[in-house]
Amino acid sequence: MDLRYKELIYCKGVGPKKAATLKKELNINTALDLLYQFPYKYIDRSRFITIRDIDGEDEYVQIIGTVSSLVTVGSGKTKRLTAVFTDRLGDTIELVWFKGIQYLKIETGVPYILFGKPSLYNHSVNIVHPDLERIVSHEQLKERKGLEPHYNTSERMKSGALNDKSMRTIIRGLMPDLREGVPDTLPEAFRNKMHLLSLTDALLNIHFPLDQRMLQKARERLKFEELFYIQLQILRQAKRQQLTSNGFLMPIVGKHFNDFYHNHLPFPLTGAQKRVVKEIRSDLVSGNQMNRLLQGDVGSGKTLVALLCALLAADNHYQTCIMAPTEILANQHYQTLSEMLSGTGVTVRLLTGSTTQRERRELLPTLLEGSIEILIGTHALIEDNVQFANLGLVIVDEQHRFGVAQRAKLWAKNVQPPHVLVMTATPIPRTLAMTVYGDLSVSVIDELPPGRRPVRTLHYSNQRRQQIDNFIEQQVQKGRQIYVVYPLIEQKEKKKNKEDAEVEKKQLADLVSGYERICRRFPDYNVSMVHGKMRPKDKDLHMQLFAEGKTQILVATTVIEVGVNVPNASVMIIENADHFGLSQLHQLRGRVGRGAEQSYCVLLTDFQLSKDTRKRMDIMVATNDGFRIAEADLQLRGPGDLEGTQQSGLPFELHIASLATDGQILEVARQAAKDVLEDDPELTKPENRLFETQLSKLKKQTVNWGDIS
Repeated sequence: MDLRYKELIYCKGVGPKKAATLKKELNINTALDLLYQFPYKYIDRSRFITIRDIDGEDEYVQIIGTVSSLVTVGSGKTKRLTAVFTDRLGDTIELVWFKGIQYLKIETGVPYILFGKPSLYNHSVNIVHPDLERIVSHEQLKERKGLEPHYNTSERMKSGALNDKSMRTIIRGLMPDLREGVPDTLPEAFRNKMHLLSLTDALLNIHFPLDQRMLQKARERLKFEELFYIQLQILRQAKRQQLTSNGFLMPIVGKHFNDFYHNHLPFPLTGAQKRVVKEIRSDLVSGNQMNRLLQGDVGSGKTLVALLCALLAADNHYQTCIMAPTEILANQHYQTLSEMLSGTGVTVRLLTGSTTQRERRELLPTLLEGSIEILIGTHALIEDNVQFANLGLVIVDEQHRFGVAQRAKLWAKNVQPPHVLVMTATPIPRTLAMTVYGDLSVSVIDELPPGRRPVRTLHYSNQRRQQIDNFIEQQVQKGRQIYVVYPLIEQKEKKKNKEDAEVEKKQLADLVSGYERICRRFPDYNVSMVHGKMRPKDKDLHMQLFAEGKTQILVATTVIEVGVNVPNASVMIIENADHFGLSQLHQLRGRVGRGAEQSYCVLLTDFQLSKDTRKRMDIMVATNDGFRIAEADLQLRGPGDLEGTQQSGLPFELHIASLATDGQILEVARQAAKDVLEDDPELTKPENRLFETQLSKLKKQTVNWGDIS
């Protein structure tokens, strides 16, 4: 029977109750769906040992022997069954069961295969809840050649008699039907070219592999297919957009650009900045709408590149708007650009939620008649009454902080969509950039401006706090300023449960007590405090006091992660640094090192740390390279949201491939997709019809890639 259409209730060992549980827990409707629930690990069941071979390093052991005695001990909840198991050499080991004793049917004196995980209890080795399989023929031993699959199961599945063992039994029961073959999802000629297994062989060997080699080949086939179709969809969408989305032509490099470049440039462009400007310029003269992602580490000079692009737009009689996620960041951009453009004749204005009605009444008509070349703002830019004369370029800073609908409102500010440049200071790992941002052109500024000194990062335990306080004192006496950051107080949209509320309450208490301690320790210094629970007006006031140098120490949560530019701040102290992800630690570190003086980032943690946490701290101390850190973060945390604090996950589902570990397969899959589309952009050739069929199925499961930007 075709496994694509075989309902679960007709699978051996399932039935209506289990079918309902599988559908609810795993969204499984057919036998083929069940085969796409891949094992998370495999155990070698081909190796037999004796009891004296157990060395404490074995995760699982498999021994042939007999049960020599059985004893039931205790009653009620404390009831347990113990057995003595004897191997062929006469050595013994104790077996213990605490649950399901009533279902066990064990005989003494008959041969069994014992399988289980050894553990140490009361100075002796025993095995808790082992598997005992009665040996009825020598064929059983010959069958023990393969790797045994193990499946993830939920608590509800386990309570519904769908534990790991029963899942294995049910899936093993599908193997005879699977061997008859399932329709492949990749054309045969394409599979042969890419040296891939058939889908049938891949599914057989992902569940019950003949050996490690066949397991590897099965994994490669299934991972490749998953990544290939994602890339095929992304690249086709990008190609279609390129062919159908007309863009404003901006061929003139005129007086605004040349005057600024030759007379007002604050410092020479780095090679990376020059390269990126050329890439953007080629988009602006292509006739197609630009849709480009600009990545640049903290302090790499993205704002200057954005300004140069805005000047190109102005030379071609188009307006530019720059949207930032916070008023502080919008104000910072406005101040920076206003200073840079002083004396150039280019008009730059600011529009935020704090802009008064009087200011709006003057600004909006001026914007509509085209007298404002560059408008910088926050969400206020997307309001309906904000109308441009000729918006040609939209620049979105820290774009991941805006929703798709918010960004789309900006595109609608002109009849023809403007060119789009989205920027992020969070370096994105290559594998993530090729998937989540795969339909955007990507530019990278991978050099820091000359004169910038790398931030020196130190990791100390809390026991060295006196030393840290002395260091703070030395730095303030030199005229420097200090950040002290505590773990985030997370503003959740959904209603907090009691546990979340308690955690948040404790975090606020830690912050406040830390602030009070610093005030006591440094009575002669001005100390400010900011956190997400404060009124925006109060928060902005304290940040402004720090920015103006009126307070020497700023105690804060991660609200200062983006949008605070204080060149005089030379020290970033991160309390409980083990509570932060790598990318967030790197973002916080980027708040210092903006002046000419040596800057420092101090990571404070408890002395006792987990292996992964210590690895995070070591990486931060070892490198300032944001791309290396982003790759390490992806490896450690997986591809949840690496740009911010929310674990939003990916806009598509991966069953087996991993963006953290399968970069090489992704590269091959992307190139294969490019080759297919180069030869047949609309997949109309007979040999490519299967690709089109599979893409139509994938569309139902994924987001519209064109909305990513």
